[in-house]
Amino acid sequence: MEIQKNTSAKKKEILEKQKKYLFPNHLTYYTEPLPLEKGEGLYVWDVEGNKYLDFFAGILVTSVGHSRPEVNRAVQEQTEKLAHASTLYPVDSHVNLAEKLAELATGEISMSYFSPSGTEANEAAIMLAKVHTGNQEIVALRHGYSGRSMVGMALTGQSSWRIGGTHISGVKHALNPYCYRCPLKMTYPSCGAACAEDVEEVIKTTTSGRIAAFLAEPIQGVGGYITPPKEYFKIVKEVIQHYGGLFISDEVQSGFGRTGNKWWGIEHWEVEPDIMTMAKGIANGFPLGNTMTRPDIAESTRNAGLTISTFGGNPVACAASLATIEVMENEAHPQHVAEVGKILRAGLEKLQEQYPFIGDVRGKGLMQAMEIVEDPATKEPAPKQANHIMESCKGYGLIIGKGGLYGNTIRIAPPLTANEEHIQEALEKLAKALKEVAKSA
Repeated sequence: MEIQKNTSAKKKEILEKQKKYLFPNHLTYYTEPLPLEKGEGLYVWDVEGNKYLDFFAGILVTSVGHSRPEVNRAVQEQTEKLAHASTLYPVDSHVNLAEKLAELATGEISMSYFSPSGTEANEAAIMLAKVHTGNQEIVALRHGYSGRSMVGMALTGQSSWRIGGTHISGVKHALNPYCYRCPLKMTYPSCGAACAEDVEEVIKTTTSGRIAAFLAEPIQGVGGYITPPKEYFKIVKEVIQHYGGLFISDEVQSGFGRTGNKWWGIEHWEVEPDIMTMAKGIANGFPLGNTMTRPDIAESTRNAGLTISTFGGNPVACAASLATIEVMENEAHPQHVAEVGKILRAGLEKLQEQYPFIGDVRGKGLMQAMEIVEDPATKEPAPKQANHIMESCKGYGLIIGKGGLYGNTIRIAPPLTANEEHIQEALEKLAKALKEVAKSA
């Protein structure tokens, strides 16, 4: 059933207030923004009562679905006891969450510093790497995204997300492992993952030769779910260690089983990071980020100076996170994500066979993307067509995301509690949208 195209007084009021009172650079999807009113499970409703299947999960945040009862109960119980404390006071939900994450973390990583967002988690990771190594320079990847602070934007490898020409001294960007659009004009696997060698070249030619860290997303989120070849991170980890740096795995989007079979995205590459950052799906919509590392690295901060986080380790957000993880373990374990992700991937690849403008399908688990092109031979990006797909999906009651440097990549990432029926419903709606777009081409 298609969404009714009408404009209620309430919708008009919301859009008028947004235009009048919010910064004009608030990015919204669709030609006419979509004011949402409520959500339940994998569905959301707009202010006019239209129902949508949410396959973007609030930018990969509502990891166990909207208004999850177990999470809501945990939040209510904690709010009735204590809603705020700051990091000055240890609280049971705060330390219990740290303990739980230590159980789930990879390798020897076991110590946490909580903050309110992924941006702050990445900032803390950079600070930690500099304190521990005594070095100052950071290597990040082109096409990456690290947040909206000054440091976060400096780490980001996309001009559109670097507001005000952000520049922080000591941040360098290496080629990213974008196999579909190889920056070296090579083909995998005959290339031997040559892009990984560029990390060493960047260190040798643009830094002092001693770096604090290399930061990367296992699968680039805003970059369009760019997924590195299997050898990439192993090669890079050796390079980073050789030049004195730590490896920071940004798990803000790829963490908590999102990629299937593993709790953390980096585990697919059989590499143990020195530091991990996380947020988004950690608490099903409550603002929470975390920076995790090994005890020996955390120890470096003991006499480095004073720091607090007013909203870090917030009792309510931590309680929400504990409840979210429990639901994941019971109903949305990484193995479940892998199983339904396989069905989603097969469906997308089948659609790719039908529509040549789907140039590439990539990702892992429930983090899948379609890159839209004008022609599969030239691979010329088709952002207008991608926008058309977004709008058409909305018309059929399906919410998906968009990304990529060229604005031509469709991002699909439903709550991890999605089942086969949800996947089939999404694929059917997507197929209708693609057919509509193909007819108008």
